[in-house]
Amino acid sequence: MGVMKRMKMMSKSKISMQHTTSQNYLEENLRDIISIMVAQFLQKSTYEEVQTIAKELLGFAEKCKSLKLHESPSECSHQLMAIFLEHICNNQGMTDKHVLSDCCKTNDTARHKCFLLSKKDDADYRDIFQIPNPEQICEMNKESAGSVKKRYIYETSRKHPFLYGPTILTMSACYETAIQSCCQEENKTECFLIKLDPIRKYIREISLRHHHLCEIEIKFNHKVAKAVELVLLTKKQPKANFSEITKLAVDVKNLHQACCEGNVLACVVDRSQFMNYTCSKQTVLSGKIASCCALPVPFRGECIISSENDNRPALSSLPLSRFTEDQFVCKQFTDKQDDFLQEFLYEYSRRHPELAVPVILRVDTVYQHLLEKCCKLENPLECYSHGKEMFQRVVHESHEHVKNHCDLREKLGDSNFHDRLLVLYTKKAPQLSAQELVMFTKNMAASATRCCPLSDKQQFACMEDAAKLDLGALCRRHEAQPINAGVGHCCDDSYAFRKLCFDDLQVDGTYIPPLLSCDQVMSLKEDLCEVQEEEFQTEKQKLLSNLVKQKPYATEMQLQPIIADFTHLVKMCCQAEKRETCFQEEESKLIEKCQSLLGG
Repeated sequence: MGVMKRMKMMSKSKISMQHTTSQNYLEENLRDIISIMVAQFLQKSTYEEVQTIAKELLGFAEKCKSLKLHESPSECSHQLMAIFLEHICNNQGMTDKHVLSDCCKTNDTARHKCFLLSKKDDADYRDIFQIPNPEQICEMNKESAGSVKKRYIYETSRKHPFLYGPTILTMSACYETAIQSCCQEENKTECFLIKLDPIRKYIREISLRHHHLCEIEIKFNHKVAKAVELVLLTKKQPKANFSEITKLAVDVKNLHQACCEGNVLACVVDRSQFMNYTCSKQTVLSGKIASCCALPVPFRGECIISSENDNRPALSSLPLSRFTEDQFVCKQFTDKQDDFLQEFLYEYSRRHPELAVPVILRVDTVYQHLLEKCCKLENPLECYSHGKEMFQRVVHESHEHVKNHCDLREKLGDSNFHDRLLVLYTKKAPQLSAQELVMFTKNMAASATRCCPLSDKQQFACMEDAAKLDLGALCRRHEAQPINAGVGHCCDDSYAFRKLCFDDLQVDGTYIPPLLSCDQVMSLKEDLCEVQEEEFQTEKQKLLSNLVKQKPYATEMQLQPIIADFTHLVKMCCQAEKRETCFQEEESKLIEKCQSLLGG
């Protein structure tokens, strides 16, 4: 990843090397850590308000500075969280501004959960800290050392309320170093673009992943969250033994829980402890993290997380075959089901690092259901001995779904492929606004554009990985405001089979669209002549989505002529001498064609 290489270079700068130990780093950044927590919960607060609250909380947080990094941060950090929430609830103006009055009527755990549910990810905020005049930001940096970094922390935290605190601290150090470097350059604008854009893209991508992990942590039971961590750790560190991986999986799950609860202090301390342990055991865990472990604290964790998977060791087929050939499988499954299934997941994952997490979890789910059925029979071995073929079939079917998806994109081209996705998802989730449907399918189409040109194995893993994030965003939208029963079933029933469920989801037959005439469905105004090409495409696709909502069983041959005429009309009238007259005259013809489709 480009930003990681840049990070390693930055870490050698004099600024980054100030942080020599984890303990010093915690002490030096305590106020920033509190600021992240405040800004992520109080997203509408101004920079000055966040700094004021952070200063007021710092007195108590100072007690946490004496905390040793091998000790549990839970008591101190949870007290800090309780004090923070109480502080908010005692300020009527603040609770009104952030619509938190109902949360404040509850206590302890319920209050904390209510505050978490009030977070809005990426809502109504523009890209991070955009200053049109580079001279201005350089002057700010010159006048007050550290102010640019603190402002960046504030903007990033409120824009990405589920982004883990340690990542924000790391990227703020990268940001500060980039700013100081660019302010020495003659062409500052070009330098900012080159050095800050990778940081912005990394933040956006990793924020999606963090929010997705939090969704798993909150939505599904602890077994699913632990299974995801076990697979990720095993794929990254296939040489590590089972007991080491299971220990790490528990530690990472606890780390995610602290981060997802918005407990930034615990998140920072837990991750520091985890990374210290990982580096102390790197000889038995991974041969790919030595350069990361040599980095100072701000960069070590992010580097390890982004490091490539270790080389797969030479593995015998025996440990895996025992799960389908051993006569004692049912006894082990019955006696210690969780431990037994975790060991299967570990052995399967280290042999198939090329598979995405959801695919491996599908195999694990199929195996569990197989044993639940077979172990009730008189001859269970005969039954579960077919497991290997079943695993292969699960992978093959998942692969075929992806292949068909990419083949369709190649046949249609990017633009028409996006339109096809839009039609499909409008039928699946017509309750969403046309704008939302365009946005969700735009992300799905972008994932296909990125993944489909890759080699067969990489394409499969890339598409599955992207789908879990794209559909995760759709499911969070459903969680906030239910869409329909079909979407709810796919989101809630099985994390492993979520993608396949959405692939198979058909038209929502329960949806009754509001009766709209064509002049309400389409917007033909002179304003369309002033919009950028991307915005015009969005308007065109919103029209397509609205037509599908009205007529979900209309064929592509019925829909496309209307969209084509809409495009032609806008281009023609925008070039006309009298635009307004042109739109008025041509609009009636298009509306007539549209009404014939809608049956009115």
